[in-house]
Amino acid sequence: MSHQLPDVQASRPDVTVGLSQVGVTGVEKLVKIDRGDDRPWVFMAEFSVFVDLPGERKGIDMSRNMEVIDEVLEAAVGEEAYRIEDVCGDAADRLIRKHDYTSTAEVSMTAEFVTKENTPASDRETQSTATVIASAVATEDGTREEIGAEVTGMTVCPCSQGMSESRARDKLEELGVDDDTVEEFLDEVPQPGHSQRGHATLTFTADGTPDVDLLDVIDVARDAMSARIYNYAKRPDEDHMTYQAHMDAKFVEDCVRSLAEDVVDEFDHLDDDVVVRMKQSNDESIHQHNAHAERDIRLGQLRDELA
Repeated sequence: MSHQLPDVQASRPDVTVGLSQVGVTGVEKLVKIDRGDDRPWVFMAEFSVFVDLPGERKGIDMSRNMEVIDEVLEAAVGEEAYRIEDVCGDAADRLIRKHDYTSTAEVSMTAEFVTKENTPASDRETQSTATVIASAVATEDGTREEIGAEVTGMTVCPCSQGMSESRARDKLEELGVDDDTVEEFLDEVPQPGHSQRGHATLTFTADGTPDVDLLDVIDVARDAMSARIYNYAKRPDEDHMTYQAHMDAKFVEDCVRSLAEDVVDEFDHLDDDVVVRMKQSNDESIHQHNAHAERDIRLGQLRDELA
């Protein structure tokens, strides 16, 4: 004869303190995004799923969180067209409905995204990798979704380059080169500066689904640094990247400000209340620390600042 198993999670805890996030992390799922006539996107994605928990309840129904993720991802595979951020949004909505004791549900996802492109000088086909970032927060008032990406590029330190340029100017003058020729040379031949591998993050968050194309987001983020980098490069490509980066030396702060300017130009169709997150982290080559700058701001306020 079977007996009813006790629902321990629903019992009252010894310490009645509410928790803002309880759930699971590191859930790996294969996600297929149908794009109509275009080739579908396939991601090996990692999810985190959370709900809030009132103080009078001992625990959440953990198995329900896994059930929701499985349901949503199966639905995503079967849809004719789907946005990556909507996978998170649907999961968060389902969590709210399945857990009657919660007021907030959060689902986040990261995945590696590979696109094809050609190298800048040799025109050889190669690949580019970005980390897709998507999330959603659902409450009784509705769902806010986030979509964006983290990309890798190259930056050159303007301060280091300035010191090299000063040394070059002194040497050219010592060799008897006239001032006009010195300046023309330095304008055309950028001087060395220490370089960094940069990591730019750009995301958009809005009520419902942000009206942005992921490929546009990736392009804007890559172009905010001193130069794009490529997984495969011949010597002419290496020369192109090095020259381009030194012609556009940027501090970590400059990269975020370039992001801000390009976001306003490229995404002028977005509402003022859309929140944009812009972040730059540089792996320093001559220091044991790294450089970091970021800004979270509503687009309306950003437009006002740049105006």
